[in-house]
Order: sequence, then structure tokens, then C-alpha cells
Amino acid sequence: MIISPSLLSCDFTNIEKELNYFSHIDNVWFHLDIMDGHFVPNFTLGGPLAKQIVSKTKLPIDAHIMVSNPEFHGELLKDTGIHNLTFHLEATDNPLELIKKFKGYFKSVGISIKPNTPVSSISLEVLKAIDLLLIMSVEPGFGGQSFIESTYNKMNDVVTLKKNHDLSFMVQIDGGVNNLNSTKLKDHGANNLVAGSYIFKDGPSNYEKKLESLRS
Repeated sequence: MIISPSLLSCDFTNIEKELNYFSHIDNVWFHLDIMDGHFVPNFTLGGPLAKQIVSKTKLPIDAHIMVSNPEFHGELLKDTGIHNLTFHLEATDNPLELIKKFKGYFKSVGISIKPNTPVSSISLEVLKAIDLLLIMSVEPGFGGQSFIESTYNKMNDVVTLKKNHDLSFMVQIDGGVNNLNSTKLKDHGANNLVAGSYIFKDGPSNYEKKLESLRS
């Protein structure tokens, strides 16, 4: 199980120190939310700051772009050293074309769907091409929201698709993840959990304990 602390919830004024708290822990990615203020009603960091963050850690950076023009932002981020780039299915009419293009820039490419987007909206060709499927378990844009229970039904659909078509992509869940639902999420096929406020809210002395509580 990979745990991906969402940097949206960390102390950005001490970002290097925050990153270093996790440097000795295995199977950790840093989840970086990039929003344009159009696709979602929030605005966050862009390419230059993302590149600086990558330079401050050896752990993989997992960028989730919540933007209305994913091709443009993918181009901006291609030289940052980001490990995984995930864009939204709802933001493009040509997801397969974008996946193929981004695979030339990033080691891993993912696609994300919002809570109201059914798994059936993703073509089999796209599912075969991606390295990661991000299922949003809250409405994207802001941290600290409550987990949407219908996410489990979507995860069941994904498990069935993976089994029937021998698919190997990683399943990532983002939104309202905590120690009360992490085991159930794992049982429903998740192998990458994004958690922000749950990990960061009680301070650095509890970061490692919070990560382990999500795995156990």
C-alpha cells in the first residue's frame, strides 16, 4: 500500500522540513494538487514551484492536475521531474491521445474521475493505457471534506474490470481518507491512498503514526 500525503494540507512555509519528515519511510509518494481556478473553484501552485518541491525530496511526486486544459499544464510540468501525472477524464475529449503524449514526459500517467462520473465512462482502451486510476471520493477542489460512501460501488466496478480484462493499473483514492475507512478501501481494491488533513492536522510528531494507521 502506497500512502500519498497531500501537500495541500501541509505547512507550505516550511515545505522542505515537511518533506523531510517522510524521507525515511517506504512506499510514500507526495501528492501535489494543481488547480487552475476554472475546472475546480480553487487555485494552487504551478510549474516553477512544483519543480522546486521535486528538487527537495527523493520521494516520488504525484501531481494531480485539476485543470480545464490538461495538455497545456502537462507541457508546463514535463521537465519538473514529477513521477506521476494524473489528469481528469472530464477535462478532455481525447484522453487516450493525452495519455500517449504524457507517457513521453512522465514515468507514470493516470486518469481521474469525479464522484458523479461513472467508471463506465472510461473506455477499455484508456484503462489499458493508464498506470493509475484516481477515484475522487470527494468533490475536487478543497481538502477536509467527508468521504462519499458510494465510492465503494465504483471501486467494485473497477475490481471487476481489472479481473475481466487482466488490467494492472494502480487504484488511488483521494478524499476523506482516514484510519476508519482505509482497511475497507484496501479490501475494495485500493493500493494507493491520498490523505491530507488526516495526516497533517496533528503536527509532525504524529506523521509517521498516522501513515502506519492507514496501512494497518
